[in-house]
Amino acid sequence: MTTASQPDVQILANLICQHATLQPGLDVLTFVDVGKDGSLQEETRSYQQLWDNGQRLATWLKARGVKHGDAFAVVMNNHPEFVDLMVASSILGTIFVPIDPRTRGEKLRFMLEHAECVGAFVANYALEDISTLWAEDTTHWIVPLQGPAPSIQSLLDTPVPVPALVVESLDPQAPMQILYTSGTTGDPKAILTPHAKFYTGGSIANVLGLTASDRPYTGLSLTHANAQVITLGMSLVNGLRGVISRKFTKSRLWDITRHYGCTMFNLLGGMTTAVYAEPRRADDAANPVRLVLSAGMPAAIWEDFAHRFDVQITEFYGAAEGGLTFNPHGAGPIGSCGKASPNLELAILSEDGTPCAPGEAGEICFRNADGSAPALQYLKNSTASASKVAGGWLHMGDIGHVDANGWLFFHFRMGGGIRRNGDFINTAQVEKALAELDSVADVYVYGVAMPGMAPGEKYVVATLVPTDLAVFDDAAVFAACRQKLDANAIPSYLQIVNEIPKTASEKPIERFLLDTFAVDANNVFAVPRG
Repeated sequence: MTTASQPDVQILANLICQHATLQPGLDVLTFVDVGKDGSLQEETRSYQQLWDNGQRLATWLKARGVKHGDAFAVVMNNHPEFVDLMVASSILGTIFVPIDPRTRGEKLRFMLEHAECVGAFVANYALEDISTLWAEDTTHWIVPLQGPAPSIQSLLDTPVPVPALVVESLDPQAPMQILYTSGTTGDPKAILTPHAKFYTGGSIANVLGLTASDRPYTGLSLTHANAQVITLGMSLVNGLRGVISRKFTKSRLWDITRHYGCTMFNLLGGMTTAVYAEPRRADDAANPVRLVLSAGMPAAIWEDFAHRFDVQITEFYGAAEGGLTFNPHGAGPIGSCGKASPNLELAILSEDGTPCAPGEAGEICFRNADGSAPALQYLKNSTASASKVAGGWLHMGDIGHVDANGWLFFHFRMGGGIRRNGDFINTAQVEKALAELDSVADVYVYGVAMPGMAPGEKYVVATLVPTDLAVFDDAAVFAACRQKLDANAIPSYLQIVNEIPKTASEKPIERFLLDTFAVDANNVFAVPRG
C-alpha cells in the first residue's frame, strides 16, 4: 500500500513523480509520425513533462467532478497525450478505458456504456463517431485532442497546479484501466487491469537482457496490453528512451529504427509476415536492431527473418488476462514460444482437465507457481471470469503442446484450426510461400467450411493485398503455390482486398473476412481445376 513517506512506485503517478525528481529532463518517450511528405515528425516527453501534464489534466478532471473510481475513455492512436492521461488518471485514482479509434457504431457504444464512461478524450479523427453516439446526451463530456478550450492541448497550456495534487491511487491491485479484448472471435470482454500489471513491464527488460544503452521501439497501439506493458512499461520503469510510432508502419519500420538507434522492438504474428513480405533491400541487415521480441513468429520464416535483418529473435506467449512464456534467443528450439516464467506453472490439459503427455495437443493453461489460481476479473461478467479460471487454471483458449523438455509450441486458437482432407494445414507455411512473391504486399490465411464437407473440414482461403492490383495475376500465384506447397495446403481460393482488417494489436480479424467471402464474388479467385 502507498504511504505518505514511501509512495508505492507500482502506482504509475508515483513512479513518474519519483523519476521526475531523479532525472527530470530525460527524454524517456519519443513519439514519431510519418508526415505526408514522408518525413519523420516527433514529439517527446520527459518525466517532468509527464508529471506536469498529468497534474494539469487531473486538475481539470477533478474540477469537472470526476472522482476516484470513475471511468473515462481515451480514444486515440499513439499520441504523447495518451500517456499524459494515464498519469492524470493514476493521480486521481480513476479508471481509464483505452479504445482503438477505428472502433465504430454499436461496438463503440457497447464499450462506452459497458464501462460506464463519464466522458471521453478523443483524437479529432475519431471525434465524429463519439459525437454522433452522444449527440442527444448531455450527461457525458467529450474533450478533443486539438481545438479551442477545452481541448487536451489547451489544457496542457494551463499552469501546473501549486501545490501539486496528492496521488489518490493507493492500492496497486486496484483497477488502473478497463482493457477490452480484441474481439477477434466475438464481442470483446473487459478486463479489469490493476496498476501492478503495468509495472510488471519493467521486469521484462531483465528477461531480455536489456541495459541502459538499449532503446526499445514499438508500432503497436497503446490501447493493447503488448505495447503498454512491454514497451511503455519497460521504458518508464527502467528509464529506457522508448520510441513509439503513431501507428504501425511496415514500410518505414527499419527507417525509424535506424533514425533513432533503436536496438529492439516487439512484433505480433501477423506483423512478422507483413514485414517479411516487404520487398528485399540491399540494406535490410544494416540496422541497429539487436533483438526482436515476437509473439507468433512463424517457424517457417524464423531463421530467414533473423538472417535477412541480422537480428536475434526471442519468442514469447501470453495474453492480457495473464500467462507468460519466453524462449530467449538461442535457448529453446525454433518454433517454440518458450517455458513459463518462474512465478507460473504451465500445463497442457485435455478436454476432461487431465494433463496431456509431451507431444500431445491440448489447451494451454497456467496457474501460479504456488498452485493457486491467477486472479482475473471481467467487468460485469462473472460467468466468463469463472469459466476462464475453472479448475484453478487460467484457460488461454489456445491449443498447443510441450515437447519432452517442456518447451511450449502453439498450434492454433481453439476453433481456428484448418483441416483439409484429414490433414491439419500449417497456415504459416502457406503465408510464407505467398509473402515471398513480389506481387503480394500482405497475406492472411484462414479456413472456410462449406456445405457437403466432412465435419471439421475447411477450404483454405488466402486473403491477399496485391502490390499492384492492375497487373495482379491469380494464375501465377496458384502456379507458385503448386511449386512451393503440398497439395492440401494450396489455397482453394484467393480473396483479394485493399487492406486486411486488423485489431489494434495488428491481428487479422478473420470474421470480417468470412463475412465478405463468397465463392462467386468479384474479388475471389478459385484454384484452377487440375
